[in-house]
This record gives sequence, structure tokens and C-alpha cells, in this order.
Amino acid sequence: MPARPLSLEERLAARGVSRRQFLKFCAAMSATLALPATFTPRIAKALNTAERLPVVWLEFQDCAGNTESFLRAESPGVADIVLEQISLEYHETIMAPAGHRAEHSLDAVVEHYPGQYIAIVEGSIPTANGGVYCTIGGRTALSIAQRVCSNALATIAVGACAWDGGWPAASPNPTGAVGVRQAVPGLKNLINLPGCPMNVINLTAIIVHYLTFKQLPATDEQGRPFFAYGQLIHNNCERRGHFDSGRFVERWGDEGHRLGWCLYKMGCKGPQTYSNCPAVGWNGTSYWPIGAGHGCVGCMSPRFWDTMSPFYERLPNVEGFGIEVTADTLGAIAVGAVAAAGAIHGVASAIRARRHPIATHDGDEVLVEAAERVTQVVGQIASPVRQAEAPAGEAEKAITPQKSADVDGDQPSAS
Repeated sequence: MPARPLSLEERLAARGVSRRQFLKFCAAMSATLALPATFTPRIAKALNTAERLPVVWLEFQDCAGNTESFLRAESPGVADIVLEQISLEYHETIMAPAGHRAEHSLDAVVEHYPGQYIAIVEGSIPTANGGVYCTIGGRTALSIAQRVCSNALATIAVGACAWDGGWPAASPNPTGAVGVRQAVPGLKNLINLPGCPMNVINLTAIIVHYLTFKQLPATDEQGRPFFAYGQLIHNNCERRGHFDSGRFVERWGDEGHRLGWCLYKMGCKGPQTYSNCPAVGWNGTSYWPIGAGHGCVGCMSPRFWDTMSPFYERLPNVEGFGIEVTADTLGAIAVGAVAAAGAIHGVASAIRARRHPIATHDGDEVLVEAAERVTQVVGQIASPVRQAEAPAGEAEKAITPQKSADVDGDQPSAS
């Protein structure tokens, strides 16, 4: 009688990872994916019973920062669990074979597992002069990406470079560097994880989501998963209270810097960058750049090397409160907004109760209309505040935090 294959928990136990640590990991994945805690047992069961997923990791024009992010994950933890749940068939940096033997490993996966493997791409892909600026084993990065990604179950572009070209694509972009979406047009099941580097927690969450639900997580129009890029850093920043109160760091090392005040004046791009950095932290801790005293450089944003630089200059006309707002004005806006929202919510609730005595609240048009009215009222109340004066010379390059920014990095001007 053939031996029963070991479960993930049993394989992890052999590596010194306890059941408690495994369940803690499953709970963390549930939270990262914005799922209720009740999904933790389902995730644990799926990981224990799922077959190992073939994965190939391609590196092109890159600094290996995303590989380092993956390998520097907390231990024992993410790296142990992921490496036990996937079959990493090809990764130039950490695989044992080299040269033609390594390329044979890649070819074997593409030929033997068509439509069954995950392709992870790190680094931009040069297209100028036929793509000659990055070749591996006599083949251009462009041809490798087109062949491997087109035959994959799904492709995950990790890091800013694989997303939209990143630093190699910064002006004047001599190699014609682009991201995966531009290099392989029409690619299905593409997930983009921008960042310099991406956070390994988000990469792991995508794999866990697929193993649990047999489908990829929902994404925005730029292919970024909502669970990781659905909120502005500014809205969840631990220093947001200082921004609203007008307490800013004026220069590095001053009293405000030592007290953890807002870094907006020092060039922080958090008001325009969508990421879950404040929630998940890095390397298994709560630490992240802003928490360490350095402003966000907007590395999760389109073409951030061009659109977010100079990195130490403040963004003009950030919506919200901040330095131009007094305590009295702030209080009046808050009271007026709450009162308006409360009144409209009461009317909407009464109408809903009359129409639907036992309402499920799912798809309730009354609530949608009420929410739209609240948005309009709050916008009218707060509109004088939004017209904050930008520093001299910055009005013409004003940038507003638009989530639907084009991939090419063009940003609409502030009104």
C-alpha cells in the first residue's frame, strides 16, 4: 500500500514550524486578504490538501530586490511555508543548476505543465533594438517572457520594474524598458505587484488565495489586487493625526522628526500612493519606511521615478486638512459633516425600513443614493479647505491623488 503523502503541516513540522505558527500564518493571510477571521480554518485546510504548485521565477532588468524581499521574510514563517507549498522549478538566483542545465529546467516546465504553472516576473523587459539589452542563454528577455507567460496559468509581475518598467524605464529609457503588460499584450490572468520592492506578504497572499479559492484575487484597472492596493497610504498612516493637526517635520532631525510628526513637507508621497504598507509592515514586523522616519517615495505608483521625483519635495494641494487649517475650521467641518451624514442616514434608514422591513442591505439602492448625497454634502462643506495654496512655482505641476491614474504615469492637474 503506497504511503500517504505528507500534509503541509507535517512537512513544516519537519522544518521546525509548529502547528501554532502555521495557524498564525493562516490567520495573517486571512487578514491580509481582507477576509473575516472565520476563513482561517478554510485556508488551513486548503493549504494542507492542495497539491504543490509549479512556479518559475524570471529575472530580467532588475536589482534582485524582490528576490531579497522574498528570501528575507520572517523565519520561521512565510518563506518556509511558501517554499513547502510551491515547487519552485526555476529561479536563477537560488537554483542549483547553472547555464544550459538551468535553461533546460525552464523549458521542461513550459513543455510538461502548460497552463498549470505560475510565472513570476521580476525586472523590466527591454524592447529597443530587438531586446538585445537583456539576453539569457542566447535568448532575449522579451522572447522568454512572451513564451513563458503566454503558457502560464497566471503571471505575477513583482516590483515596479516588472509592472511598468520602473527605474530602467525612467527618462530617457535608452533600452526601451517596459513592464510585462506592455511586453506581452493581451496576457490573461496578470497580477501586478508594484513596489521597490514588493512586499512578500502580498505575493504569498495571492498564492494562498488561489490555492484556497481556485481563482485569483480581484484587481483594479491596472491589474493590482484590491486587498493590497485599495487604500491610500495617507488614510491609514500612523502619522495622519499630525497631518490633520498641522504638525509637520520641517527639516530632518528637528523636534517634530524626533516626535514622529507628519513627513508631508519632507516630500512624503503617501497622500497619492495606494498600498497596504501601514497595515502589513515588512519582514514580519510593523516597521515600514514612514514608521522608520522616512517619507514614502511613491514606489507603488505608476512611473514613480519620473512622476514622484524630486522625492524630497512636497506634493501640492493634497486634499484633506493640514497646515492651512485652524482648529476652529477643522472642528466646524467635522461637526457639519457628521451632522449632514447623520441626517441623511436617518432619512435613508426610514425609507429603507418602510420599503424593506427585513432588509439584507445587499444592493440596496436607497443606501447607495444616501451615500452619494453624503459625499456631495461633505464635499460642499470641505471645499474651501481643499484649495490649499501650493508653494510658489508648484501650482503648474500639481498632482491630485487619483486612483485611476494611467499606467503611463500621466496625472491630471489639481482643480
